[in-house]
Amino acid sequence: MGDQVSRFGTVEPEELPADLRGRIEAIAEKSGFVPNIFRALGHRPAELRAFLDYHDALMERPDGLSKAERELVVVATSGANHCTYCVVAHGAILRIRAKDPELADRVSSNPWQVDLDRRGRAIVDLALALARDSARFGEEQVAAARAAGLTEDEIWDVGAIAALFAMSNRLAHLTALRPNPEFYGMGR
Repeated sequence: MGDQVSRFGTVEPEELPADLRGRIEAIAEKSGFVPNIFRALGHRPAELRAFLDYHDALMERPDGLSKAERELVVVATSGANHCTYCVVAHGAILRIRAKDPELADRVSSNPWQVDLDRRGRAIVDLALALARDSARFGEEQVAAARAAGLTEDEIWDVGAIAALFAMSNRLAHLTALRPNPEFYGMGR
């Protein structure tokens, strides 16, 4: 693949339908670059639009988990699924939102041993239960999350985010998606 971003090629923002172009340009303006996931998924605009809509519905909710906790779910799930793109990209966001330059690396490499408070441990354990063995997921995992103080909505958030990123991880594997170099130094 050499220096390719995706094995299926890419689409630049100016080639996207106007609504998607506006959304991607807003993200690029905020971050200073166009994340490769949007360039890779851009050749299928309806799917990119659906992905962004569901992503935003989960990740931009004003209540429930904090923004850092949402990214914690993404990094734990993506690490469990060995998704380099999502670990690198969302690891950068987690470093910034948690104001911790090491947390994302520790969570993505060994989420079972990382030192977290009770709430963080419950969030990571719940995400891992879904990411690693969803067929065995059940009341035991939900009860442990409740016992740690997570609300029903927060438990749903963890599960829905883990599910979305399990799908996203698999798309990144399918496309052989490369992280943008800019992500590596963010939040360090």
